[in-house]
Amino acid sequence: MNLELLRELSVPAESKILLLVIDGLGGLPNESGRSELEQAHIQRLDRLAQESLCGLTVPVGVGVTPGSGPGHLALFGYDPEKYTVGRGVLEALGIDFDLQSTDLAARGNFCTVDTDGKITDRRAGRIETKHSAPLCDRLSSIKLPGVQVFVEPVKDHRFLLVLRGEGLSDQVTDADPQRVGAKPMLSRALSPEAEPTAKLINDWVAQAQKLLRNEHPANMLTLRGIAKHPPMPSLPEICKFRAAAIAAYPMYRGLAKLVGMDVLKTGATFADEIATLKAHWDSYDFFFIHFKRADAAGEDGDFQEKVAALEEIDTHIDDLHELQADVFMVAGDHSTPAVVAGHSWHPVPFLFHAKNFNPGDTTQGFNEKACAVGSLGTFPAKEVLSLAMAYAGRLTKYGA
Repeated sequence: MNLELLRELSVPAESKILLLVIDGLGGLPNESGRSELEQAHIQRLDRLAQESLCGLTVPVGVGVTPGSGPGHLALFGYDPEKYTVGRGVLEALGIDFDLQSTDLAARGNFCTVDTDGKITDRRAGRIETKHSAPLCDRLSSIKLPGVQVFVEPVKDHRFLLVLRGEGLSDQVTDADPQRVGAKPMLSRALSPEAEPTAKLINDWVAQAQKLLRNEHPANMLTLRGIAKHPPMPSLPEICKFRAAAIAAYPMYRGLAKLVGMDVLKTGATFADEIATLKAHWDSYDFFFIHFKRADAAGEDGDFQEKVAALEEIDTHIDDLHELQADVFMVAGDHSTPAVVAGHSWHPVPFLFHAKNFNPGDTTQGFNEKACAVGSLGTFPAKEVLSLAMAYAGRLTKYGA
């Protein structure tokens, strides 16, 4: 359903919708022949799946590998092909940076390169923020002609670069090959007007390289998601509900803020997130709560760590289910199979539990194979929200 139709059909109600996003949820079999979900001991999710409707979601399109931004926007009801946003903007919003309309923001990664300048670790060992923050301070000393430069730590190996000035263009390419064994790339202009901006970015990276070359493990950096703040319709206004987001990682707070959700302050653990959810349960109609660990393990290619992450989230399922949301959904923004060590295009397992309309499925568990034969079938992730609103009594009839 498109957002304008959703706006037309949505009606206020007393019902509550809870969306749990397990980042990087989907996986693929390793040499055992079973995926991470199939190997994990997730008896609570398996039991809930038997009481729910299940299927597989396609975040963007068949065969398209999505970033986290498009994957989440789809789950929030936005067509990810129509509504695009750069990762830099999300990082800026996530750390409450005062991003202005003319600013250009980029997501940065500290990385490790060898003596030939080739990337050996895209995340510099996932260095902690206490180590990356002093590097950001050092990089803040870099000056560029005609613009202000801001460098802010985000979390661990991630940082934010913002250029502020007149005439900046977001029609430039990333400076991140997003793979090990390649050298960090130069940013290229996609239009003649963007040539000065690409030169500024490349000049900044060259100066940063000199400042970092004797560091270890963060002796280089990459930039991606170079963008300006896009206009975005407000989800609470469209759906006529009060929406809240609970996420420990800045980028996901940024996504929620971008679409108009209230971002609730929370702690670093998922237990902290649940405590925040319970404390605010009576104040909102729609909750988005985020679990990151599974995606990080998948990106690191650590199959058993992803299994452990899935087993961790399973221990919290009863706490979430006991809140008795009218609609409780367990979804993923994309698949991150450990055997791929990155995002992939594979459809994502999806679980849908409605308190008052619960025919149940023949699904025997919560994994890729079981969800593939669920009654919801394989469908676009952007339809998740309208399905939830229908079961929550928040959509009126279409047409006469």
